[in-house]
Amino acid sequence: MPRARAARLQNNPVDGAKRVLLAAPRGYCAGVDRAVIAVEKALERYGAPVYVRKQIVHNIHVVSELEEKGAIFVEEVDEVPPGAHVVFSAHGVSPAVVNAASDRGLQAIDATCPLVTKVHREAVRFARDDFEILLIGHDGHEEVEGTAGEAPEHVTVVNSPEEADTVVVKDPSKVVWLSQTTLSVDETMETVDRLRARFPDLQNPPSDDICYATQNRQVAIKKVAKDADLVIVVGSANSSNSVRLVEVALEYGAKAAYRVDYAEEVKQEWLDGVATVGVTSGASVPEVLVREVLEALGSAGYEDIEEIRTAEEDLMFSLPKELRQTTSGQRDARALGGRTGTSAP
Repeated sequence: MPRARAARLQNNPVDGAKRVLLAAPRGYCAGVDRAVIAVEKALERYGAPVYVRKQIVHNIHVVSELEEKGAIFVEEVDEVPPGAHVVFSAHGVSPAVVNAASDRGLQAIDATCPLVTKVHREAVRFARDDFEILLIGHDGHEEVEGTAGEAPEHVTVVNSPEEADTVVVKDPSKVVWLSQTTLSVDETMETVDRLRARFPDLQNPPSDDICYATQNRQVAIKKVAKDADLVIVVGSANSSNSVRLVEVALEYGAKAAYRVDYAEEVKQEWLDGVATVGVTSGASVPEVLVREVLEALGSAGYEDIEEIRTAEEDLMFSLPKELRQTTSGQRDARALGGRTGTSAP
């Protein structure tokens, strides 16, 4: 669907100098980069169409671009023709989905983020040791469905700190918590604290489940928000980490915060009386969309851009094993991800 053209933002006077505080890190994380390249490489290797179960990452622009290249997105593997190539999204899938793909003779390429795979392995391990797993996350999110599917008899999803006060366990002495990787760090720890108040023997995961990129983007927007009259988060509505960034910005001092997919969604009235605009983007957002927002703000007089960087990110993940070599057997130049999501303004 063609994007709507928005009216140019007006450069109205405000008290004080207009400026943009640009959060960094922002945008693509290593897991998203890997997943998107995996679909692109599969299309190059096998030709269109390549099927993808669910959205490869939660961003409508990325999905639309991949559709234009020949990717077909489906809800379940039973929509994929037998024998075809199917890519599992970065959010991961349950063993039941893997088995269903195998039963249809599909050529599956697993683009699950390695940090999500880590949580899956933790679920399997604790279930094997007969622990009850309290999975902090959102019912219905693909990542939660995939993790819970590893040990459905052992997993109870805890959606919020309030649910921590009412969840029932069979044996309080054998309980562990795990979490969806894209949650608010603060809210997750509040949930853990409430759980531990009820279940003192509650065990922690062996390492932090909330991914480094989610944490880094939240830390950066916290620093920006305290000085911002307005925060604009670029990201899609079904992107958990993008939605959390809006919430974190408001919690840490931003006077207003909104999420947009595209620059043309920025409304003139948001800028009324605003001197300082904070800008960031979720972990599945390509940098080009941030640049378009900055250009739109520039037309309204917000040309002074200061990047507020709180961490450096250089992590890259290898592509799925099926895609690490060229058709001639050589190591592919893009066997690792590595497109930059947060280049300097």
